[in-house]
Amino acid sequence: MGIIMADFDFLNSIDDNKNNGKAKIDFIGTGEVGGKAHSLIIADEIVSELNSKEKYPSLSIDIPKFTVLRTGVFDDFMQMNDLYKVALSDAEDSRIAHEFQKADLPFEVLKDLRDLISKANQPLAIRSSSLLEDSKFEPFAGIYNTKMLPNNQMDIDIRCRKLYEAVKLVYASTFFKAPKDYMKATKHSIKDEKMAVIIQEVIGRKHDDRFYPDISGVARSYNFYPMGRSKPEEGVVDLAVGLGKTIVDGGMAWTYSPEDPAQSPPYGSVNEMLKNTQNEFWHIRMSEPEEYDPINETEFMLLSNITEAEKDSSISLSASTVSDSGRITPGIGSDGPRIVNFAPVLKLELLPLNDVIKDLLKISAEKFKTPVEIEFAVTTEGEGYDTSGRFGFLQVRPMVVSNENVEISEKEFGDKKNIITSEFVLGNGCSETITDIVFVKPDVFNAKNTKKIAIELEKFNSKLTDQNKKYLLIGFGRWGSSDHWLGIPVNWGQISNVHTIVEAGLENMNVELSQGSHFFHNMTSFGVNYFSVPAYYEHDINWDYLKKLKVISQSENVIHAECKNPLIIKVDGKTGKGIIKP
Repeated sequence: MGIIMADFDFLNSIDDNKNNGKAKIDFIGTGEVGGKAHSLIIADEIVSELNSKEKYPSLSIDIPKFTVLRTGVFDDFMQMNDLYKVALSDAEDSRIAHEFQKADLPFEVLKDLRDLISKANQPLAIRSSSLLEDSKFEPFAGIYNTKMLPNNQMDIDIRCRKLYEAVKLVYASTFFKAPKDYMKATKHSIKDEKMAVIIQEVIGRKHDDRFYPDISGVARSYNFYPMGRSKPEEGVVDLAVGLGKTIVDGGMAWTYSPEDPAQSPPYGSVNEMLKNTQNEFWHIRMSEPEEYDPINETEFMLLSNITEAEKDSSISLSASTVSDSGRITPGIGSDGPRIVNFAPVLKLELLPLNDVIKDLLKISAEKFKTPVEIEFAVTTEGEGYDTSGRFGFLQVRPMVVSNENVEISEKEFGDKKNIITSEFVLGNGCSETITDIVFVKPDVFNAKNTKKIAIELEKFNSKLTDQNKKYLLIGFGRWGSSDHWLGIPVNWGQISNVHTIVEAGLENMNVELSQGSHFFHNMTSFGVNYFSVPAYYEHDINWDYLKKLKVISQSENVIHAECKNPLIIKVDGKTGKGIIKP
């Protein structure tokens, strides 16, 4: 049944010693703490080990304090309100969410929650921590809901009500369509799942009616897409201004190698860099929302233009300025277009951010005995080029990296009969089992229709899942991005039975895969191959072959075709090369 925490003596020892310099961790109820909370407890040990070295006096490095509502509370809530009937039905997410909101939380936890909220004086993140979450091979990353609360209402009764609503939304998300679809790709049943809830302070600062960290990031100790002279084992980091939702949802972020932080991504020009820089950021809305909507995950969140962050003086360590001559200068001390490249901290090293990231990756990988992914947020203490601040360690989870030995000869790579040929491939291994291909129609594709395409793909995935058939998926732009102008915004549940994914670049949709996204983490954990075929690449997709295949079914934008014989799919993880041929 995935991760089940039964070592309560260990947990209680943490609770009893929560003032010993480690993170302040509390627990409410009985039962398990779930995968994400378990990872946070390990993360606390990692931070303690790093802090013991006293290497970074300018940064306060910690785990934001949190309370875990254990799974026993979930069990009581479900049973006393008789919710399993609607939860396990095919009802729409909104119906399930509304039924959960009408239900009552167990009376015995209400006082504990009220005590918690009465002492909390900062925004809170209400996060999922299910039994199955954050396991190595089935991480359920980004599948369940997280709710951000400003927690700034004067009336404590209102703040309590908002907390109760957020907890019930996380509970309800256990049974939403995305997790149910995701579950079909695993050996588990949705009936196996139980939900603990993490109530955690948010790292950040208040700017008028906005609250957010100066920097959010996701780092991996293994890089599936090394650039330039970087090596896979050197890792990769994605950084963004504001809340980390920008990164985990596959938005625009700055990507670099922690072993070579001054190296820029391989953009062809300054104009291309300006085009691909972060121009929006997520923050918590500290004012009243436009409408009361307790089943909306982003009820208290807003996506604003990056110019608002500049007005807040919170991008001094994140941005550079482009002069009239095209020169890029770290910082925002002069007028000109901004590029969010984090040069003040990565090149000028005004904060030891990269060194902290490298140390945390190293200690975490040693602790898990496998490559890891970490999430973090950084807030400085003052204005401008402040060189002190707080580094919040938000999450650590194991990664899956295959070590199968695969070789692709030059002859194979250059074979004109290949359907797909790429030297930008994620994954490793060989397969000769796939006969089904689902592809977006190239002749009618339009970026404005990507949301509709995602819905169409979900229907094909559902049919193939029912038939227990894996398939090859081909489309345009970045898969899984929350920005539908960057690619097709599928969630993992909508393509859960896919075997291999192909991303075809277009002139106006030629973006790199976001390695910090939850979509990316689920993909690598399930061992799904990912082929990238950039625009104007010398090896184009063999569309003529695809168009001649037997069509099983089609929709307005998508075709499901079938090959007579299984495809040969080969990916060499050491070189990043891959081929797909008849």
